[in-house]
Order: sequence, then structure tokens, then C-alpha cells
Amino acid sequence: MKTLAEIITTKDVETIFNTIHAMVALVESDGMLVSWNSAFESCKKISPSVVNLNELFSPNDKSLLYGKLTNRMPGHWAVEFPSGGSGASKYCECVFIPMDNGRVLFIAERMESDIALQEMIEQLNRRVKLFQIESEFTKKIARNKQIEIDAVLVQASEVAHVDPLTFLVNRRTIIRELQDEVLRAERYHSMLSVSVVDVDNFKAVNDTHGHPFGDEVLRQVAHQLRDSIRHPDVVGRYGGEEFLIILPNSNSEAASEQAVRLCKQVREMVVTMKTHEVNVTLSVGIAQFRVGVDTWDTLLNRADNAMYEAKNDGRDRWSIAK
Repeated sequence: MKTLAEIITTKDVETIFNTIHAMVALVESDGMLVSWNSAFESCKKISPSVVNLNELFSPNDKSLLYGKLTNRMPGHWAVEFPSGGSGASKYCECVFIPMDNGRVLFIAERMESDIALQEMIEQLNRRVKLFQIESEFTKKIARNKQIEIDAVLVQASEVAHVDPLTFLVNRRTIIRELQDEVLRAERYHSMLSVSVVDVDNFKAVNDTHGHPFGDEVLRQVAHQLRDSIRHPDVVGRYGGEEFLIILPNSNSEAASEQAVRLCKQVREMVVTMKTHEVNVTLSVGIAQFRVGVDTWDTLLNRADNAMYEAKNDGRDRWSIAK
């Protein structure tokens, strides 16, 4: 019996490449782009002048990419990759396939779920162990592998702390940030405020337009929050459709000014996917840390209660905890 690879023609392969969601590109050994499929084209439209695969990656990922291209190493790894549409980034599982003519086939597929993310973390950890064993053989191999190990460990750490849907820090990480800021505010008697942000009527969006559209709403809201807060404020996904913003050295008045701006920006944002198009709003609860009175969880509970007050008062607004 013939295998599938023996039956499929060149024309069939071209159709497959332009139908699948994975981004596929053929590159030279130095990363120069030779050809790519339609999914990769949507990414390239963000930077039309890009002619080398390296130009699409962050500095950390570039070193890993360079090592793989130079040594023609097959295998999987995770990378943050630019996407079309909103201009946000997405986490992808990537693979290199060396070709007989010296070129390399690059494939990147979006990671959508916690299960896929956990599998990637486990795969990265297995690769670290494998690299550590291989590094015992020769000094040259050890030097090359150490570069890859460092890059993989950095990626594994990032993956473990990032929410896979919104690319904000996840619940565990944002709570740890809050605990650290509360300790600092308590020790130095400095100001600290937090904002609990909730997407209004999110269940209705999911029920009406489906969960994929609801996921897109959360991604675009997260993008607005991340790009609109000041440094050193931190925003993370607190859970479901809720986000948490930490504002060091800020009182409730500064947090209120931020909330007004965020509510306006999200109110004016239009979320579009296929034939669906909706506007969403936010309810924001604000609490200022009381030195000697609050702990991190009482501060969070006060902000959460204030958020529900904003919802009860009509949504699309903010409220300050008493």
C-alpha cells in the first residue's frame, strides 16, 4: 500500500499549505525568506520590509533561532510571534525541518489551550535534560547546547508565568506581585492602589456569539489594558473575564483617573470576528492600601466589592472602596 506522502502531488501540497492555519516558510540557512504560505503572509503584512526570519523575533528568540539555523537542528520550541489584525502577539509552537538542498522549512502553529501549554512546558523540560546529558561528550557541543539551554529555560519560565489566552501575567504571578507590593508599602509607608477590572455582560457575549468570539474580546481588552497603563503599573489576568491592575506609589485618585481612561478606550473599541461585531464596557473597582490595616487579600476584597458596586450602579463605570 502506498503511503500518503507517495500519493500527494506537488499541487496537493501547495493547496494544503495555503489551507492550514499553521504558518509555513522556506528559508535559506542564514534565515532569508524564500517562500511562504498564506497564513505566514498575514504575519508578514505587519512588516512588509522583512526579508529575514530573524527580523520577526525578539532578541532572546533570535539567539535560539540562529543556533538552530546554523546547526540545522530539527525539533520543537515555543516562541512569541507577531500576528495580523490587532497587531498583538501570539505564542506559537515552532519546528525546523532541514531540507536536502540546504534550506530549512519553518512551521509555526498557534498555542490556544492550557493543555497545549503544559505539554510544551513538559517538552521543554525534557529537552533541557537531554541537552544536559549531551553536554558531557565534548566541550564544543557543550558550549553550543548551553546557549540553547539558557534560551529554553528563559522560555519555559515565561510560559509558566503567562496566561496563554491574553499573554498577560497569569493569576499566580499577579497575586505574587501584589503580595510583594503590599509588603513594600507596609515597610516604607508608601502609597499603593489596586483596580479590579471586569468585562460587563461577558456571559451574554459568549452565549450569543460563541466562546471563540468571547476569547477574542478578552484578548483585545487585555491588549488595551497592557498598552494603556503606565510604568511601573502591572496588569494580569485575575480569572475569567476579570483583570487586576497594581498601581505602586499611587493613591485612589490616580487609580480613578486611569479607570476613566480605560473605560473610555474600551467603550470605543469595536471587537470584530467574521460577521460578528460588538462593543463591550468595563466595571472597575478601586481600593487604596491602608497601612497597618490592610493585608493583600483584604485590599483585594475591598477592590472586588467596589467593582460590584460599579456594576450595581449601571456598569461602564468605576467605584472606590470605602
